[in-house]
Amino acid sequence: MAKVPVMQAVVDVLVSEGVDTAFGCPGAAILPLYQAMQGSAIDHLVVRHEEGATHMADGWARTTGKVGVAIGTSGPAGTNMITGLYTAQADSIPILCITGQAVSTKLHQEAFQAVDIVEIAKPVTKWAVQVKEAAQAPWIFREAFRIARSGRPGPVLIDLPLDVQKERIEWDPAIDAPFPVTVPTPSPARVERALDMLLAARRPLILAGGGVVLGEASEPLRAVAERLGVPVGVTLMGKGSFPEDHPLFAGMAGIQTSQRWANAAFLESDLVLALGARFGDRHTGALDVYRGERKFVHVDIEPTQIGKVFGPDLGIVSDTGAFLTALLRAIDDRGAPIDPGVPVWVNRIAELKRELPRREDFDSIPIKAPRVFKEINEFYGEDAYFVTAIGLYQIWSGQFQRAHKPRHYQVCGQAGPLGWEIPAAIGVKKARPDAEVVGVVGDYSFQFLVEELAVAAQYDVPFVLIMLNNEYLGLIRQAERGYEMNFQVDLHYDERGTDNVKIMEAYGCSGTRVLDPGEIRQALEWARKEADRTSRPVLVEIMIEREANAAMGTALDNVVEFEPAP
Repeated sequence: MAKVPVMQAVVDVLVSEGVDTAFGCPGAAILPLYQAMQGSAIDHLVVRHEEGATHMADGWARTTGKVGVAIGTSGPAGTNMITGLYTAQADSIPILCITGQAVSTKLHQEAFQAVDIVEIAKPVTKWAVQVKEAAQAPWIFREAFRIARSGRPGPVLIDLPLDVQKERIEWDPAIDAPFPVTVPTPSPARVERALDMLLAARRPLILAGGGVVLGEASEPLRAVAERLGVPVGVTLMGKGSFPEDHPLFAGMAGIQTSQRWANAAFLESDLVLALGARFGDRHTGALDVYRGERKFVHVDIEPTQIGKVFGPDLGIVSDTGAFLTALLRAIDDRGAPIDPGVPVWVNRIAELKRELPRREDFDSIPIKAPRVFKEINEFYGEDAYFVTAIGLYQIWSGQFQRAHKPRHYQVCGQAGPLGWEIPAAIGVKKARPDAEVVGVVGDYSFQFLVEELAVAAQYDVPFVLIMLNNEYLGLIRQAERGYEMNFQVDLHYDERGTDNVKIMEAYGCSGTRVLDPGEIRQALEWARKEADRTSRPVLVEIMIEREANAAMGTALDNVVEFEPAP
């Protein structure tokens, strides 16, 4: 067997694992890996900040379902990646961060940019490891991909000392292959019990979480819902897993990103079949209200998720797709109704939807946020990809924006790092070059990783950014109401604060500012054409009402509405 540079073996592994794009920043301690990537099948984008690389890999992974790759050198490159690792861990996204490291013999001598990144990264990864022997490298990389993809997906980190990277090993890529990933399947007895509970319930509800998206289970979910006539609600991470124009769609319950009618429907349910959902606190709110007298069946691929927030009436450890496929077989075996018609419960949810809407057709100036999402819903088709991060604009997006396909609505749901949208949009567009990609951003989050616009401009990665600009830390200003203050959250200065259009232009991109709701549609049309013409990001900055509040509360039955009902 021939001897090759060990980093060539690593690149062979990356390519065979489906990596065609990597995001990173070269440095002295990672140059052997970059040398091996020259001329390979991996397209590489040079980022402006390593956190940006992790979010790009995150967006790429959310879109493809494969493991995204971010690369950095030693020292601060790795520490800059921690926020991205945490974000991926929180949302169960498989990414691999590769860091360079000082030579092995200098690690105990406080060498330049030598930091124990493995110990730092352990709390926010599924696995963090340093390669100490060159011959181990391809096997460690294979295992990293297996771990990232298996069970509840998540991030891994591999640290590469410079001296190890320079070695040669025996390697033949022709006889190598990815490690298999075992997919957990459900206990047949528990599937039968779940079906018993569904058939016995008078007002059952399926709750589709992010595990439905990650498990590619949208089709079997729809099949089960239609066979049994059971309505389907979604969590924020599950948004897009079930079409929102479907007659069985039951909306999104929660204390922030939710609909009034969806909360009401959830509170009237008597059984909830939760699929790949964490029962996050922004979804459940007060647990005594959320649980009520209803029964819960919790299906999750990760055993330790079951019972973490509260004990369900029935727990099932399984991949969501495998469970739903088994449930469909059980329905067939039982001869359960194939066409149950439109039951009273489905009619009741439709009635709640009519009775408890939120208004979105505002014509006032300054622009009200719901009007922005009305325009988004009407302008963009179901094939567009959306990314959004954290703030009032995320809450409004969850409340008003519609999604119809899995992986087309992406949000950093649990960690909520500001600045996620621009790099995530780059990752999505690199994964789907022919797709229309849109980032919904806030004026404050926009500036956290704004330098990554240079990456999109340099590599011709076009997308549209729709900014809701209230010149405030809006979500924190609203939270401060409980403290009876408005302190250090106002970003306004001069006429309109930061000129975000000029920021776009400084990076060689384009933008426009909108003050009148009647101009939003025209601006979106212009942005679509301009992104296509320039092959670069385009900003539509919409100046919204400065001190508007989003509906939210502490429990599903006490969400405070700030706008009158239509």
